[in-house]
Amino acid sequence: MTELELMSKPKYERFFLKIGLFFSRIPSKISSFFRILPLKLRLLGKKIASPFLTIWDAFINGDWKTRLSFLFCGFGQMFNKQIVLGIINFIFELVFIVYMVLVGVPWISKFGTLATPLDEFGNACEIHTTSSGFEYSICDRSNDSRFIILYSLITIFFIICMVYVWYSSVKKAKLLQDYSQVVKKETDLDIVRTFTGRNYDKTLLTIPLAGVLIFTVLPLVFMILIAFTNYSSEYNGSKIVFNWVGWQNFANMAGLGAGYETFLPTMLKILLWTLIWAFFATFTNYFLGMIVALLINQKAIKLKKVWRTILITTVAVPQFISLLLINKMIQDNGIINNLLLQWGIINQPIHFLINPWITRVTVIVVNMWVGIPYTMLICTGILMNIPEDLYESAKIDGASPFKMYMKITLPYMLFVTTPYLIQQFVGNINNFNVIYLLTQGGPLTSSYAAGAGQTDLLITWLYKLTMTNSSKDYAMSSVIGIIVFCVVAFISLIFYSKSNSVKNEEEFQ
Repeated sequence: MTELELMSKPKYERFFLKIGLFFSRIPSKISSFFRILPLKLRLLGKKIASPFLTIWDAFINGDWKTRLSFLFCGFGQMFNKQIVLGIINFIFELVFIVYMVLVGVPWISKFGTLATPLDEFGNACEIHTTSSGFEYSICDRSNDSRFIILYSLITIFFIICMVYVWYSSVKKAKLLQDYSQVVKKETDLDIVRTFTGRNYDKTLLTIPLAGVLIFTVLPLVFMILIAFTNYSSEYNGSKIVFNWVGWQNFANMAGLGAGYETFLPTMLKILLWTLIWAFFATFTNYFLGMIVALLINQKAIKLKKVWRTILITTVAVPQFISLLLINKMIQDNGIINNLLLQWGIINQPIHFLINPWITRVTVIVVNMWVGIPYTMLICTGILMNIPEDLYESAKIDGASPFKMYMKITLPYMLFVTTPYLIQQFVGNINNFNVIYLLTQGGPLTSSYAAGAGQTDLLITWLYKLTMTNSSKDYAMSSVIGIIVFCVVAFISLIFYSKSNSVKNEEEFQ
């Protein structure tokens, strides 16, 4: 079926036809993938081999200045009028050598075992008692497995940076040698002008990139490594020495380990509820918030500022206070049940926090109270930017308000707010506040593992495993963290790359 034939079908038919076409095209996509696989492998091989060929060429054909750069970073630049850059590279090499001798090697040498216990019991801290009976501890951080992982990661990162600086220094020295007779040599001043002119964007991105590496990439890698250890409350306190266990925690999550038989069913049920919750929490707030914004923006509505102020007031109240207050209101003896009983609407209290299905509906409804004002504010600003002549033309053509909403308002809103919508969906997957402050993940059930409840999300279950359960299993929590990361990354990348905001960037401009 051609695209023209597909577009001629009604919308509901197109939806199902696209699903069928997607699955029907899978064999051809697999076939084309394997056809071009050898070419991709060759290109990949060339990219991998390119740095090694560059270094080999510099070693074989380089002059004494280039070859000296193999031992002393920056010497090739120093002798070719790039004195400042050469000195910076050489200082970086000296700092690297000092760091590796004093810090890097001692830490990374323990990375394979994660432990050098102080005594036969594996205690990393010595407990001392003063004459008044006050206890204090003296800890040797070099025997703390957490610090071994952390400083080893920093050392590995430092090594990668040093390899890049060394490779760049040798490559630049060879380029300066080759072009010295052809073009004018690039001086330090030329480099400064480049980074403040043509490459100014790269200069500005240096600090944000460093922040991402330090505050996002490093903790993420640390969490992933913890998932391959046996770190739990058994190793907390004075005993902070733990070991590598390989894929054992992932096997436990799959229900293959002794005592972990119920983990896989629990994880699958919580994952399903997490996705259902994120879907309803996102789209109820989005569409209802848009409808509220449309209603307030109607010309017939008076006191627009008053209505917006009332809605904004719910945002001004801290979410922590609102959710705890609502938790008290929906208890069996709370104000809502008492009022419904007094008015004769119900004969017995509604179990908002006991019945799992009622509890799930309750958290979705309460989330509307929290989230609709935010969406209303965003949609209000966007609605004001939709050209009025589009609506005027639609009215002349006899379009109904619903038709104008479906053909003008909604497409425009989705185009502009798709990144926000994806961010809200991802945020709701990790929406700790609404779930934990309202229900604490309950109601609890014996069929769920590790104290998980029937409204727990993956993020709240992770919190329980590490903070509230008597056996704090940090390693299993890291496995859950990896699962959350994979789900969020998959949804974000797929939906964002397929959205019109990316594919048809110029459409509404």
